[in-house]
Amino acid sequence: MDTTREHARSRGKARAVLAGALALLITLFGPAAQAAAQDHPRGEIDLVLPDLGAATLVGGMSGTTLLAVGLLVCALGMTFGAVVYLQLRRLPEHPSMGAVASLIYTTCKAYLVQQGRFLLLLWSFIAAVIVVYFGLLVDLPWGRVAVVVAFSLVGMAGSYSVAWFGIRVNTLANSRTAFAALTGRPLPVHRIPMKSGMSIGMVLISLELMLMLVIMLFLPADIAGACFIGFAIGESLGAAALRIAGGIFTKIADIGSDLMKIAFKIKEDDARNPGVIADCTGDNAGDSVGPSADGFETYGVTGVALVTFVILAVADPTMQATLLVWIFAVRIMMVLTSAFSYLVNDALVRARYAHADRMDFEKPLTTLVRITSVVSILATFAVSWAVLSPLGAGALWWQLALIVSLGTFAGALIPEVVRAFTSTSSRHVREVVKSSRQGGASLNILSGLVAGNFSAYWLGMVIVSLMGGAYLVAEQGLGDHMVAPAVFAFGLVAFGFLSLGPVTIAVDSYGPVTDNAQSVYELSTIEDLPGVEEEIRREHGFTVRWERAKQMLEENDGAGNTFKATAKPVLIGTAVVGATTMIFSIIMALTDGLTTGLESLSLLHPPFLLGLIAGGAVVYWFTGASIQAVTTGAYRALEFIRRTIRLDAGATRASDADSRKVVEICTQYAQKGMLNMFLGVFFATLSFAFLEPYFFIGYLISIALFGLFQAIFMANAGGAWDNAKKIVEVDLHAKGTALHDATVVGDTVGDPYKDTSSVALNPVIKFTTLFGLLAVELAVSLTAQGHQTLVLVLAGAFFAAATVFVLRSFYGMRIGQSLTGDDQAEEPPAPPQGDGDAEPAEPARDALASR
Repeated sequence: MDTTREHARSRGKARAVLAGALALLITLFGPAAQAAAQDHPRGEIDLVLPDLGAATLVGGMSGTTLLAVGLLVCALGMTFGAVVYLQLRRLPEHPSMGAVASLIYTTCKAYLVQQGRFLLLLWSFIAAVIVVYFGLLVDLPWGRVAVVVAFSLVGMAGSYSVAWFGIRVNTLANSRTAFAALTGRPLPVHRIPMKSGMSIGMVLISLELMLMLVIMLFLPADIAGACFIGFAIGESLGAAALRIAGGIFTKIADIGSDLMKIAFKIKEDDARNPGVIADCTGDNAGDSVGPSADGFETYGVTGVALVTFVILAVADPTMQATLLVWIFAVRIMMVLTSAFSYLVNDALVRARYAHADRMDFEKPLTTLVRITSVVSILATFAVSWAVLSPLGAGALWWQLALIVSLGTFAGALIPEVVRAFTSTSSRHVREVVKSSRQGGASLNILSGLVAGNFSAYWLGMVIVSLMGGAYLVAEQGLGDHMVAPAVFAFGLVAFGFLSLGPVTIAVDSYGPVTDNAQSVYELSTIEDLPGVEEEIRREHGFTVRWERAKQMLEENDGAGNTFKATAKPVLIGTAVVGATTMIFSIIMALTDGLTTGLESLSLLHPPFLLGLIAGGAVVYWFTGASIQAVTTGAYRALEFIRRTIRLDAGATRASDADSRKVVEICTQYAQKGMLNMFLGVFFATLSFAFLEPYFFIGYLISIALFGLFQAIFMANAGGAWDNAKKIVEVDLHAKGTALHDATVVGDTVGDPYKDTSSVALNPVIKFTTLFGLLAVELAVSLTAQGHQTLVLVLAGAFFAAATVFVLRSFYGMRIGQSLTGDDQAEEPPAPPQGDGDAEPAEPARDALASR
């Protein structure tokens, strides 16, 4: 009850700060709004889409017709997802496993409902700022302001809806995968999570593309630019909140579950541990909800950045129209090539492993990525020729196709590099295990840090090389068609990162299904059910192979861990490279089309340099704040679990009430941590944009670059620790040993690294850049009207608000247990020695949990 009241007070204070800031904006901006609208360019609101029908393809088809066909492709993609969903529902499962999956889905629904309410609170403030800016400052007609606000809601709703679809599909697939493992055959254990992942990927990409095509085709050309910005801000808001909160939630639960293995020498997914259901819910909240929303936003924001660039940087309306049609034609092609590649790969996998007893679960995933990359590159050149060659612009069609293909190659190469540092076959991961054998958790952690740092170097070199290649191609005549061709090339590289489309989402979504399948198997306690073997033989026609099933689920979970790790650098790389294009839009507005003020984009301009430093500081604060939220939440979860877990001879499983209480604790600290971090970022963005525009440009560049390497380092260090534990459990069969304990500790260090801090930096970078578009234009407008003092006062006020939330992210999230109390706490009873699955003889009670 106390924690509930504390949470309510926290939200009340947040609302008060938000309301106060909004009142300040309306009061101060109102008098200056009309003059600002008359005398200052209005940024993206002035962007007007060209006549897309002016683009003519090979064969005479118009650009508008092609995009209309794209809507049909989107409908087919969403139909694919719906068909797979229905197929998954019809697959067999055991009632004991279905009951566990149903409980996981129920807790996931409760979590998402709470997050939805929280998102609406945050969106209401974003919507208010949009109203102030467009309605009061730039004097846009109120009907059009309503359209922009509506599309910000559409963007957020899109991120939210694909997240919901993701957990529904994954929680269906987890119990089916667990049951399929009982046959002892590896093929269905691979195909079910792969099929569920592809359904999520197809729905996600198709829905996002459909919404953008609707803006392109059906909205007035002079409002579409603002709608794109509103749409992108909305989906960035949804992704940032769901990524941050989901990352905190899942790692609180994961750590709370994992550390019980050491404390009481119990199985990883022991049904008696009330933290395990929360862990399964967290797998979906952090590894399904967050990535789904993040992927939706990544594809949308990258597209918006390219659309904005083309309209700003290309003068000829026909060239504008043709390039926009080309961009969306390539995106339509991504859906088709991904579906085709999946079907081809699935046929190859079925032919090879139809009767196999053993399977390297990583190989089919690797093959799928490679096939899709090759098919996508070939299709990119074909589409580029068909759309761009009628322009008569010489080599333009193959130059742009080559630049996109460099990004596609990166999307295939980056996972290969990541696997070198995170796979169970990686020498770096095996080094972590070797270090742990002699040096325990200490050397385990140090070796994981080594892997993370080395991976950041190599991935950085890969990205630099491919972007450098794009720059060289851009120098071969692209400048004849646009200003800043290198910036466009960098945006196309990010675009190419996403050419694998649904496949990137699919291999990422593979992980939470495999992880949950293993948990569902254990939580169902199916092995202990009387007569279950005869029942399965009678009703399903096969003989159960218990040990083989458990081994396959463990191995498949390792493959899922690896490919979850491979998707993260692709998404963060896209965020950083794509942010370059969006930052260019801000620079274009500040410099009147690169004609004035360029000397301020230099280290010789002190504010620009100071902005570079400020961006790095914010990235490190954000990292610390996210880990602090996990640490405090995990402490509270462990406190409750230690107090309530029963391991006596009569206990078989934790009560649903206790399991739901752990979920409640995770949700509370996820929302509290997310609120502090999001509002800290929000007000910092406003403050720095108002302080000095070129300071803000330096800030945006800095958070992108610092965030890139921080995220890669943390994600791959965490992946190395995670799969080092998997090697000990699967290959060495050393559960319950000192070596296993050491790798579990390393994994708990890596948990917030890979699934909280690193992944949340991606949407934060994009949200800051997008929201910064509005913020810096607002500040420049007021300054142009002679309100410099007002702008600086507001910068100070916003910075004070940001500082409040920075302080709250630590001082409001501290554990709150006295050191004296800790020193005097009793230790839990020592469990009996022996196998990791053995049961302690007495109920577990720990006075440390009491306050």
